[in-house]
Amino acid sequence: MHMNVFDMGGTRDSGFGTRGEDHDAAASSARLAPGVRCQGAQPRNAWRFAESGVPSPGRLRGFTLMEMLAVIVLLGIVAAIVVTQVGKNVDKGKYGAGKAQLATLGVKIENYALDNGTPPRQLSDLVSKPADAPHWNGPYAKASDLIDPFGHPFGYKYPGTHGSFDLIFYGQDGQPGGDGLNADVGNWQ
Repeated sequence: MHMNVFDMGGTRDSGFGTRGEDHDAAASSARLAPGVRCQGAQPRNAWRFAESGVPSPGRLRGFTLMEMLAVIVLLGIVAAIVVTQVGKNVDKGKYGAGKAQLATLGVKIENYALDNGTPPRQLSDLVSKPADAPHWNGPYAKASDLIDPFGHPFGYKYPGTHGSFDLIFYGQDGQPGGDGLNADVGNWQ
């Protein structure tokens, strides 16, 4: 049992005076019982904080490991939700960029056809001069222009079924057919 010298019927610390005077007066008027410790080595009024349950100013309570882990788990859940939502928007943006790139590539093919009389036999003819194009005035496109935002090559057919050439953006999956972000878009649409 922990008892304080000041609770033994002696002079109680009034908060005025020096630490030594208050401690000496209380210790001289009371006899220490077994298990009672003298509080003289602790800062003034430290016993009041310890008994009241309020932490002393030098020993403030921090976060426990469980509290820290709970916050980390919650942050992980929020981050996962945000990443999935952002990922969906990024794919929508790539799909829109692919449709725009299809239109731009179609114009480059038409520029080639204006210079050479016919559209190119293959898309790589826009980048490097083919043997059968005497009026080639290119390059009409960069190699990166022939790849869609998802990293797949554009589909190309010459002669086309819908016009002089067919240029196709296959969507996110890079395969013919599909719905949503996998839907195909042609230059004739």
